[in-house]
Amino acid sequence: MRTAFSIWSWAWISIILIVGFFVCLLSYLLTRPFDPAQRLTGRLFRLSSVLATKVNPMWTFRIHGATPRHPGGAVMVSNHRSQADVFLISHLPWEMKWLSKAYNFKLPFLGWTMRLAGDIRVDRGVKDSARAAMAHCGVYLRRGVPVMIFPEGTRSKTEDLLPFKDGAFRLAIEHGAPILPVAVAGTGRALRKHDWRFGRSRALVAVGEPIPTAGLTADDVERVKQTARSRIAALLEQIRPLAGRSNDDG
Repeated sequence: MRTAFSIWSWAWISIILIVGFFVCLLSYLLTRPFDPAQRLTGRLFRLSSVLATKVNPMWTFRIHGATPRHPGGAVMVSNHRSQADVFLISHLPWEMKWLSKAYNFKLPFLGWTMRLAGDIRVDRGVKDSARAAMAHCGVYLRRGVPVMIFPEGTRSKTEDLLPFKDGAFRLAIEHGAPILPVAVAGTGRALRKHDWRFGRSRALVAVGEPIPTAGLTADDVERVKQTARSRIAALLEQIRPLAGRSNDDG
């Protein structure tokens, strides 16, 4: 049954992705002259991700608690459990630009749409690429558009948080941008690593209070990083019991 549901869901997700690409292409061509941050095109892309969760009979994805109306030019940081995190976080009611590994931008339709939406490419381990990506993030922050970064740098294999890298917090402090802590729970069983089949999952995303960085310096990076990590951990304690058990339902 799991295999059959997965085939059904992947078929619909593929259709949504292909149609979404052409919708986003039309939006990009029509709005690019007066929407350099690609807000509308990006938002359409996120909404296609939300639609993909609706056609998957094995997923129930929800926002838990209140969310800001719009966080403005904030650096969003979240724990990372699964590729399904992207589908879940896209439920948040605003456009955000994602920092993503370069490989994803090479994928047909998905990568093409990411480019149209203005997402930010980074080659892992390449310093020049990382610097260029952070500069690109800074452009969006100055335009009042949030950027979304997974500070663990990779997916955690367990429910425990991995150590956070400094980049997102240096970026926020450099631009005086608030840090918006985000937590996801339940996605670990939604789409397991190295398994194309979907798992039955009730997943939740929660948003914490922003952490101001105005007036801070590079000396404050570690303190701010640990503050964000602690707030994400606290959010996880709230939503994990509501997301259900952590093992796969098969």
